[in-house]
Amino acid sequence: MRVWMRPHVKVGGRYRMDDGHVVVDSVAQITLADITYDLARESGFQSVDDLLEVARHGRGDNVYLIRFHYMPPGAWDRPNTFSSS
Repeated sequence: MRVWMRPHVKVGGRYRMDDGHVVVDSVAQITLADITYDLARESGFQSVDDLLEVARHGRGDNVYLIRFHYMPPGAWDRPNTFSSS
């Protein structure tokens, strides 16, 4: 989750993180009221306050829930080529 003036990432975008990348799966605008303890825990935080401390940086009042997955170094997203013939 991030608090921004406008989204800074796009769905399908690949962004360097550590040695690998994160790939954005979805971006949804939500409200502060949508941020629950369960969402904070799912996001890896102990509390809503901990999540907001990280999410609030810079200017902005809009809240965006960003879902993504991590790809280790050398990995690429590939369509499933498995066929059951």
